[in-house]
Amino acid sequence: RPGSACVLGIDLGTTSVKAALLVGAEQGQVVVESCSRETQAHTSSLEAGPQGMEQNVQRIIRALNECLAALPQQQLQRVSHIGISGQMHGIVFWKRDKGCKWTERGTGPAFEPEEVSHLITWQDGRCSPTFLSSLPLPQSHISLATGFGCATVYWYLKKSPGFLKPYDAAGTIQDYVVAMLCDLKKPLMSVQNAASWGYFNSRSKSWNTDILKKSGFPVHLLPEVGDPGSVAGRTVCAWHGIPRGAKVGIALGDFQCSVYSCLTERTDAVLNVSTSAQLTTSMPPGFQPPEIPDPSSAVTYFPYFNGDYLAVAASLNGGNVLATFVDMVARWTDELGLQVEESAIYTKIIKAALAQNDSKLSVHPTVFGERHIPEQLASVTNIAVSDLSLGHVTRALCRGIVENLCSMLPVQRLVETGVRRVLGSGNALARNEVLRQEVERIFPFPVVYGKDVDAAVGAAMVM
Repeated sequence: RPGSACVLGIDLGTTSVKAALLVGAEQGQVVVESCSRETQAHTSSLEAGPQGMEQNVQRIIRALNECLAALPQQQLQRVSHIGISGQMHGIVFWKRDKGCKWTERGTGPAFEPEEVSHLITWQDGRCSPTFLSSLPLPQSHISLATGFGCATVYWYLKKSPGFLKPYDAAGTIQDYVVAMLCDLKKPLMSVQNAASWGYFNSRSKSWNTDILKKSGFPVHLLPEVGDPGSVAGRTVCAWHGIPRGAKVGIALGDFQCSVYSCLTERTDAVLNVSTSAQLTTSMPPGFQPPEIPDPSSAVTYFPYFNGDYLAVAASLNGGNVLATFVDMVARWTDELGLQVEESAIYTKIIKAALAQNDSKLSVHPTVFGERHIPEQLASVTNIAVSDLSLGHVTRALCRGIVENLCSMLPVQRLVETGVRRVLGSGNALARNEVLRQEVERIFPFPVVYGKDVDAAVGAAMVM
């Protein structure tokens, strides 16, 4: 509606940045504009080598600036609230007074990272099971895993202590953006992101400060913690035409925002397959997670909104498994002296799989391991000569991705908790008809796909 206020939602994902503009309408909030840009931010890790998984923060912010520059100026000028979500678990370090510099652009002022480290992402594998077992036991309902912010700090503390010296602030990538927009003297983090770092007690909403201090952990790097949905501050500058003084929400978890954008009934389960994959259902009101985690449990309880929790099977293996398979096929064809674009390979293997209704092959697709069983990698069994075509292998791979999730949070448990419908979301699911077919084959509930289900929209809706 002309003249009405807009809410901007931003999601800083693993591979792309998304922005969505929402306005109020009779049927609720509706998306009027959206934009997405690939970050192409992956970079090598000097300290951790091949086990490290890092991203260049300058490239992430460049993609964010490009995204906002592509949105209509007229509507950005009407933005009153900004909601920001992003990839959880990861950590970025910066110097408080020199975290960014503001420069003038064609669309107005924008910030660029200055004294900022790489983002060490949730996919980082530098903390081996042996290293993790050497760390103090957290007082938290979530088991510590590699890629968690606090585990990464411990790794630097023990393996490369000089790395931490130039920095006096840390947060997730979304916390960094909120801190820069609002010029926060100390970063502010939501319960959602804090729980994803480890060493955080969700019941008391506090860090395990005593445990951390005893082991020499630099607790001054830990952000302040607030409730999801609260306001972190206001924009200190006009930003791509967004007025100075716009309210900025405390940064949220991308997973919770994805769920928030589509979950309307407690009887719904949400299946998301993007880079990774998640299957989730909401817990009853008043539920509290156990005081001590079960390290062998595949289900984690994520803080949601208003004190509620989600039961989540968070798999490290989703669309990234298919991307790895496509990359493998591309390498093989290259070694054979042929040049085929990866996008063409993806299209062809999906088409080949659609021609095969079934495959006797059994693919356990955990090529990236899982947090509850990091040592168990991928395997292929039941190999028969009749099932060696690309179509058979792709069909079995897609089925394996869904079956792996259901081994973590069984269909029977969903039935027992009263689930009546599955809401499907995520790029991998949207692009892949074979994956959708396997979802519908395995789940005994109606499956509904939401084209507007994404974290950027959810982050805006929360505001």
